[in-house]
Amino acid sequence: MTPKQQRVYQFIRDYIRTYGYSPSYDEIREHFNLRSYNSVQKYLKQLESKGFIRSPWGNMKRALELVERAPRALSIPLLGTVAAGRPIEAIEVSEEVEVPEGFLSGEGHFILKVKGDSMVADGINDGDLVVVKKQETAENGQTVVALIDGEVTIKRFYRRGEKVQLAPANEALAPILVDGDRLKLEGVVVALMRRY
Repeated sequence: MTPKQQRVYQFIRDYIRTYGYSPSYDEIREHFNLRSYNSVQKYLKQLESKGFIRSPWGNMKRALELVERAPRALSIPLLGTVAAGRPIEAIEVSEEVEVPEGFLSGEGHFILKVKGDSMVADGINDGDLVVVKKQETAENGQTVVALIDGEVTIKRFYRRGEKVQLAPANEALAPILVDGDRLKLEGVVVALMRRY
């Protein structure tokens, strides 16, 4: 949707929620200070062609309906397990997991299953699935998946000069401090999924 179409859609949605029926063409025209009904019709036809509204009775007054749109899900590879504790050997698994499209930004995502409790204060528990965006850099404080000498872990990332500190979100555990050349970032955690 364009920003203008979004505003028209939100007005219709809010109007229906408030009054229980859709606004008239005249109310839409007045709300947006449009000069003609043709402008209203243009916006409504665009929204209808994109599947956001429908007008089951043609141009009858107050005949607009919102179309419930199910969020799209994408299949992302589950690559294995990541340690939320002491680093563990990377174990690859071949499985796909459906992820809501809104969890993703751009390309290069994968999923890992968390093992351990080092990130519980950040709400990342044993058995959770983390969605990771593959990248080789991170900002201080971001939760990352990192390889240290071939073993994988999930921690908060902090650069300390030539060294990198990987900090747990669990007061009972100590941070890991390593030389930058021993560490390889696999990506940054962008979403969390939990199965019940």
